[in-house]
Amino acid sequence: MGNKKPIIGILANIEIIDKDPFFGQERSSLNQNYIKAVIMAGGTPIMLPVVQDKTLIQSQMDLIDGLLLTGGYDVHPNLYGEEPHTDIGYVRLDRDHYEIEALKIAHEQHKPIFGICRGLQLMNVAFGGSLYQDLRHSNSPVRIQHSQQAPMHVAWHCVDVLPSTQLFKIVGQETLGTNSFHHQSINKLAPGFIVNAKAKDGIIEGIEKKDHPFFMAVQWHPERMLDHDVNMLKLFQIFVSKAKDFKDAPKCR
Repeated sequence: MGNKKPIIGILANIEIIDKDPFFGQERSSLNQNYIKAVIMAGGTPIMLPVVQDKTLIQSQMDLIDGLLLTGGYDVHPNLYGEEPHTDIGYVRLDRDHYEIEALKIAHEQHKPIFGICRGLQLMNVAFGGSLYQDLRHSNSPVRIQHSQQAPMHVAWHCVDVLPSTQLFKIVGQETLGTNSFHHQSINKLAPGFIVNAKAKDGIIEGIEKKDHPFFMAVQWHPERMLDHDVNMLKLFQIFVSKAKDFKDAPKCR
């Protein structure tokens, strides 16, 4: 008997250890919230570490039925044709290049893809969009504090969910309370995407592609709100169900 649950590949972060006895060493890391979310939604989570060999990235993508892009460092502005501003955060270009390659392979394979926070930003950049490098000091329309001063599961601000979008069909609500942990956001939207959610100040909070079975991203962290808002679990349940559809679909040989 094989594993009937879809395999969800979760992209790992690169963390630098800042304490002895392993000070300065790098390790692949993943917050447990992502793993918990995939399990609660009915999937089998596996962590995918950053690699640079394209054949290895291809092998990773061949193993999975769905791809989850996680939060983390800022995306390098060189990738969207800009120089770093004074208030940009820490970047890892090796992680950026890896995730863009993985994302494009999974997209070509028509596998379900779900992005969270940095994942939304990386998606947008990978397909030709740009970012506000820092909401507080750029030419953004920001009027809301997007880096919350509250526990991580608390809904910090509202987002308007746009009608006629896949996100609206999932949550069935015009407004959602969301948490918020970012200082960057989408500036120029990448071709092929539509906006499915916005904050009250106009900042883009969600995107999706209509020409793909499930290619969606949100700017907030639903994995941190699973026990407090059923709509956050719904996002993962639909994502994992689409991955199961992919897994069970007949494959050409």
